[in-house]
Amino acid sequence: MADEFLGIYLNDHLAGSVVAIELLQHIERAYVGRPVERFAADLRAEIQADQQELQRLMGELNVTESRARQATAWLTEKMTMIKLRLDDWAGGDFRLFEALEAISLGIEGKKSLWVVLAGATEKLPALGLLDYSRLVERALDQRGRVEAKRLETANAVLVPAR
Repeated sequence: MADEFLGIYLNDHLAGSVVAIELLQHIERAYVGRPVERFAADLRAEIQADQQELQRLMGELNVTESRARQATAWLTEKMTMIKLRLDDWAGGDFRLFEALEAISLGIEGKKSLWVVLAGATEKLPALGLLDYSRLVERALDQRGRVEAKRLETANAVLVPAR
């Protein structure tokens, strides 16, 4: 049963990475030629690298990627974009703010994944394939950058100008 639960857990995080990558692609397309486009593209590349690390681990553990969870991730991203569009029809910075908030929370979840897997390597040495310290540090760095951009955006859209 533990192997089944590990597979579910890893697939859930893989699905989360799909949602984050899609949201970042939307940001890139919405902000072409603006600094946030480069910010989103750089972050997307890092998250794709993290996703590849997770897929490599899943392959080594013979955990099959769940098509159902991938489909759910795709639907989740579509529903998220509908929600963001309803909140900000004009496609302005409020939409960016909410997308960054979702991405930030996802990165925190990813960091938690790496911490859990690092802690489990003693009982399941096969998990020791990845450098969890590096991955946790990268997640902390990503979260810090996203939080800074999110707070900057929040101040632009939530705090009235005086």
